[in-house]
Amino acid sequence: MFNKLFLTLLCLFGTISLFAQTRGHEFAIQSDNDSYLGQGSDRYYTNGIFFYYRKALKAGEAGSNLQNKVLGFEIGQKMYNPQSGYVPDATYIDRPFAAYSYIGSTLNFLYKNESNIKLSAQLGIVGPAAGGEPIQKLIHNTFGFYKLNGWQYQVRNNVQLNLGAEYNKLLARASWIDVSLSSYANLGNGFTGAGLGPLLRLGNFNQLFNSVSTQSSVSAQDQTGLLHAHEIFLYYKPQVNAVVYDATIQGSLFNKNHGPGSQEVTLNKKPIVFSNQIGVAFTTSRFMFDLAAIFHTREVKEMLREHQWASLTGAYRFK
Repeated sequence: MFNKLFLTLLCLFGTISLFAQTRGHEFAIQSDNDSYLGQGSDRYYTNGIFFYYRKALKAGEAGSNLQNKVLGFEIGQKMYNPQSGYVPDATYIDRPFAAYSYIGSTLNFLYKNESNIKLSAQLGIVGPAAGGEPIQKLIHNTFGFYKLNGWQYQVRNNVQLNLGAEYNKLLARASWIDVSLSSYANLGNGFTGAGLGPLLRLGNFNQLFNSVSTQSSVSAQDQTGLLHAHEIFLYYKPQVNAVVYDATIQGSLFNKNHGPGSQEVTLNKKPIVFSNQIGVAFTTSRFMFDLAAIFHTREVKEMLREHQWASLTGAYRFK
């Protein structure tokens, strides 16, 4: 049934001959939650909410290798708890209670050879000031979920400055399938590490300089010669991640003294984490949607299980 539906949508979008008008601005919302997978779980990376605004900039002078350039701003929150949001005592904590809230900016350089470099900076906080406990309580009270207990053990407040860089490069393409290299590196007192893996796309996709895959579907000028008027494709992204530091697991990088009366529980991270992401993305002349399921191996050796969640993203593009 799913295959028939996907092929029908693929043919529908493939028959559209007129390309959308230039859209230079985009507003997007992303929601992550493990409950979206319908497994009844509430553990580890349990909730995330993000708001994005992206604006296309003039790419460059004639003859430049730069095809597109996108400036972005974002605000978001990630929330973590152990095997459950209710633990009888600290001995049940197999991943620390923690929340990370931040504001950030990105600058995405996209080149004609279908490579891109995206630079990012985030200023945020991990700890009670990040608002994880009241937000999770609001969600549970609103929807009648179970009572929470354990946030008294959460990671203490510490301010975060995190820098990042992402690099993608097309490796090979046939008419309806392509494969790219996807990589990133992070450096900061909250998150330091790197990741590498392929990105496989199947369906109607566009070049990496104007695609959902690189968050570059906005443009300051007409993008002539695109492969399709609209994108609709399946994708698969396996990745190996080297974790040097994670403040939501290990707490403050510089201040390890818990202080008198502190109930903070921190653990040690695993150095290598493997992830798999599978999803579907599609666009219209103004709207973009991306639905994905993400599967991670254990980030902490004490974790009873691996964890997974779904990510739902919707965006509206305008002049």
